[in-house]
Parts: sequence; structure tokens; C-alpha cells
Amino acid sequence: MKYGAHCYIFTDRWSDAQLGLLDTACELGLDCFEIAVGDDVSFAAAATRRRAAALGIELSISPGGLWPTACDLSAADPAQRRRALEWHRRQVELGASLGAVAYAGALYGHPGVLQYRLPSAEEEQRIADGLHALAESGARHGIRIVIEPMSHFRTHLVNTTEQAMRLITRADHPNLHLLFDSYHLVTEIRDYGAALRLCGDRLWGLHACESDRGVPGGGLVPWPQLFAALREMRFDGYMILESYNSAIAGFATRRGMLHNVCPDARAFVESGLAFLRNCLAQVSPARGKAE
Repeated sequence: MKYGAHCYIFTDRWSDAQLGLLDTACELGLDCFEIAVGDDVSFAAAATRRRAAALGIELSISPGGLWPTACDLSAADPAQRRRALEWHRRQVELGASLGAVAYAGALYGHPGVLQYRLPSAEEEQRIADGLHALAESGARHGIRIVIEPMSHFRTHLVNTTEQAMRLITRADHPNLHLLFDSYHLVTEIRDYGAALRLCGDRLWGLHACESDRGVPGGGLVPWPQLFAALREMRFDGYMILESYNSAIAGFATRRGMLHNVCPDARAFVESGLAFLRNCLAQVSPARGKAE
């Protein structure tokens, strides 16, 4: 298992001034670090890449920064779909400059843009075509393209692993994978084990989030069920803690998180990491082999 953290636990925006957070991640015993990118995020990719490589930290990226609404692979307008593919390809190129291993998120549409209906067959085909092209771009750069189901409060397109896997099958590209977010899926599925097993070898990683986006443990997420499935699957991918730092004025609330669940980034990661490792130990007699 490779444990990581999202940059939003520590900062509201990645920049050259935040390079020291990679040292912090290393001190905390993390293997990987997720950086949110977008049109409002500017930094020297080479410097971040060098620091991460020197520390032995793997990087992944996600479109958490400014992402124009018109850049939507599901849009009916072909011009919007072209802009979306071009925009995502730029993020993949940035990821390549960083030496990132994956570009992950709700890449099939645009978070916050939703219709109160089921996705149509036409939408699914448009998305599949766009994801196939994006996956091909990712393959050329050595970056995995990873789609993340989100709750029905954020999108109508992909809310479950079943929908995500159907889309991956339709897109038909070996470089397409899946990210399982335990926060988003708590409102969408009842059987985490079955949902994880459905992903098979397409499961790239997990966002390990509690039902209130706080430190894992004590909420509604069925962690024993989740870890039992991961052990059965012999999963050895990425498990990334994710939240929003609520000590940064206005940051968490702008992101729709009204609870003060992450006022101390270091304490959040320390507690979360200890909890996740303990969960793994509970289901894995041969812990060293499972990790």
C-alpha cells in the first residue's frame, strides 16, 4: 500500500513557496502527494519534481483549481468537448513535467454541473470518446488517467463504481483507471466491498475520507468492509488522505465544507495514517506482504 495526502490538507493552492510541504510529507511517512492544478495555479514544475524525487515522494495531480465550466467532455456542443480535451491534455503535459504518475478526478464532466436526470446514452458515448482520446494522450506521457465517481450532489454522470466501470469499458483503453472516494460514495452505495471488487485491476487508488471529510474513523464509512475487500483483491495501489484545511480563512467553506474538521494538517495526517494502517493490520495477518 502506498499512503499519501492531498495538498489541500495543508494549503489552498500549490506554489513554489509550498515546496517544504513535500519535506513534511516525507517526515510524516507518506509515499505520495496529490497536487491540485488549474488555470489559477502557477509554479515551477521542475522545482517540484526535483524536490519530490529527492525525497522519494511520488506525485499525482487532479483538476482542483480553476477549471472552466465550458471545458466539459460530456457537453452536447462539440466545441466545448474540443476545448475540454485540449484543457485536460494541458494538465497531462503539466503532469509529465512533474513526473506525476496519474491525473485523476471527475474528468468525464465538470463537478458542480449536473442535471436532475440519468445520463443519456449519447452523453455516455461522448464521454467515452473523450476519455479514450485523453487516455491515449496520458499513455504517451506515461501518466494514468483515473476517473473518480462523485456523489449525486456534484454530478449526474458517474455516481458509482458500476457506472464508472461501464464507462471505462465503453471507452476501451488500457490506460483508464478508477479512483474510489469513500466520502463521495457514502451517499451512493451500501456495499463498499462489492463496489470495490467490481473495479478489479482498474482500481488505481482511493481517497480515504470520512463521511464528514474529517480524519478517517468514527463516521459512517464502513472501513472494515473496505479493507477486507482490498485485502481480498491484493490491492497495493494508492490510498490518499483528502480534506480541506479549515484553519485557512474561508478556504474550507468556499469548498462547501462547513465543519472545522481539519484545523491542523500534521495532526490530521498522523491520526489518519495511524487509523488506516491499523485497519490494514486488522484484516492482514501477513501485514508486510500486504503493504
